[in-house]
Amino acid sequence: MFNAHIIGWGKYLPGQVVTNAELAQTAGIDAEWVKTRTGIEQRHVADPKQASADMATRAARAALELADLPPSQLDLIIVATNTPDYLFPATACLVQDTLGADHAGAFDLAAGCSAFVYSLVVADRFIRTGAYRHILVVGVETVSRIIDWKDKNCAYFGDGAGAVVLTAGEAPGGLLAFALSSDGSGGDLLILPGGGTRHGITPQVLEQGLQYGRMDGRAVYRYGLRAMVRMGQQALRQARLKIDDIDLFIPHQTNLQLIQQVAQRLRVPSEKVFLNVARYANISSAAIPVSLCDALEAGRIQPGHRLLITTFGGGLTSAGIVWQWSQPLPLKPLPFFKRFWHALWDAQAAFRSRLFRLEHRLNTLTPTEEEQREADG
Repeated sequence: MFNAHIIGWGKYLPGQVVTNAELAQTAGIDAEWVKTRTGIEQRHVADPKQASADMATRAARAALELADLPPSQLDLIIVATNTPDYLFPATACLVQDTLGADHAGAFDLAAGCSAFVYSLVVADRFIRTGAYRHILVVGVETVSRIIDWKDKNCAYFGDGAGAVVLTAGEAPGGLLAFALSSDGSGGDLLILPGGGTRHGITPQVLEQGLQYGRMDGRAVYRYGLRAMVRMGQQALRQARLKIDDIDLFIPHQTNLQLIQQVAQRLRVPSEKVFLNVARYANISSAAIPVSLCDALEAGRIQPGHRLLITTFGGGLTSAGIVWQWSQPLPLKPLPFFKRFWHALWDAQAAFRSRLFRLEHRLNTLTPTEEEQREADG
């Protein structure tokens, strides 16, 4: 049986940074209150011309370059997101096209803020069965497009993307245990009412503001506290480990007070808790992969380290995993010729994408054999 190992990782945060002080002027929030109660100081916001697929592709390219893996060798692409470019096609298909991953299947996975961890588990199962060897998993969100910037809840969210490349290997490590859970009875506590088949985009929907996400902050907080503790405990039991065996705890970056309470109940020492919520706010499905990237950049993860990761989100959903890091660190920077090769591949992928689009259009102009027979008729 193969194990799934992370061999490449990357992140992308859009350039625009919005501070609490700036939001205080538009949303009427108390900037100091937000910092004190949530630990959030700023968030990144996507450019109006950027969509989730654009940011996902940037993070994916960074991960593939670090893994020194050409997109043509990818077997599968999973994009974890709640803010896709379109209802269809899947954002993963847009990423596949832009990368030039000609041999990869692609699909999106929506599970609230838990989606990236769910996707990791799915990817791990594909690799363990021997079905696939190389899988790209991306977490991306453009939450700024679905929130009301005049509502105080806008202070809690940001945009961004993170990606990992998984590969099959016989060495020990990777996913040691996982726990997944859901509670659909709380679906309306964190919901985007408009835009689906329940409430299509109509003038009435827009008048009621149903195109914006809605959150019962207090109820979601209580659920998140219980769920992350429970998922962490279940994952540890499944892995037959104790909290002392964990080298780093990476919780969903949603609220500093919530994270501290979860860590306290799990009895995780503060020095083992990873935090970056102050810089990014809650970037939903992108929070965990971006945290992984930051922890690796900071030297907080080393070969052999066991990571406990817990998350929760809309659905309601929650998840916990224990992951043992196996990739040697630090990775050596790619030599110039390899970086040039990756850049050349990106240019080739863009050119081929245009050719394929042209081919699709030309095919619509060419009659099928049946149509030709009827015309000759």
